[in-house]
Amino acid sequence: MPTIRLGLIGDNIRTSRSPDLHRIAGAMTGLDVRYDLFIPPAMGMSFPEVFEACRADGLVGVNVTLPYKERVVPLVRVDDPAIARIGSVNTVLFTKVGPLGFNTDFSGFVAAYRNAFGAARPGRVALIGAGGAGRAIAFGLCALGAEEIALIDTDPARAGALQAALTPPGDTRVRLAGAEALARADGVVNATPLGMDGYPGSPVAEGAFPAGGWAFDAVYTPVTTPFRDQALAAGARFLSGWELFFFQGIAAFERFTGRRPTDLMALREALGDPSLRLAS
Repeated sequence: MPTIRLGLIGDNIRTSRSPDLHRIAGAMTGLDVRYDLFIPPAMGMSFPEVFEACRADGLVGVNVTLPYKERVVPLVRVDDPAIARIGSVNTVLFTKVGPLGFNTDFSGFVAAYRNAFGAARPGRVALIGAGGAGRAIAFGLCALGAEEIALIDTDPARAGALQAALTPPGDTRVRLAGAEALARADGVVNATPLGMDGYPGSPVAEGAFPAGGWAFDAVYTPVTTPFRDQALAAGARFLSGWELFFFQGIAAFERFTGRRPTDLMALREALGDPSLRLAS
């Protein structure tokens, strides 16, 4: 059985399920996958040093997560103009011509949204967080035909940069906004780390969640977050960050190996997918 060495680089990743996903997907497709975690601060190394060490050590590729999705861009070649516009990379394939960068958060979000909501358009969306995950989700919302994206971020310059990257946005209006945008939103997206293990809280103030509509939380560890509780209390159809994790992981695995598990439900069950329990 061929052995494939992969990894994940990020700061707060000790509870990540990515190693399990890739190892199980590997077993399902006839591969022995080794998937290790690389935490630059814990290793006493900078992100570029860890990235280069992974390449030099013979890994086939790495996933990249918070806070390095934008920092990795200068270190890779991005051949897809659409991904270059996103300005964020979460999947890197080491090749003879150098590291190639991809964004499976973008494709993963689109697949997760359509899997949950079918052909329904997102409508007016309040997108909270304009960092690496927020950038990929914003482009995904445009691809899904969102009517409007209201960008909410504590860093106005970062939100402005994303607005500029989305221009011309086609049929989607993109504007900078504050918490007031929540009142008229059809959908609310948390693309911040708030709610993740080590980052307690929600980006939405209590009582400010709009009634009905839909909501997506990019956080998946844990699956039950304050943001999720607020969304369900407001009657929103809720899309868990686990769905993004799962679909982006499948897309990344396919990039790394050229193979794709045929039975995705069996993979979910083998992972102990918590969204299956929450839906039952």
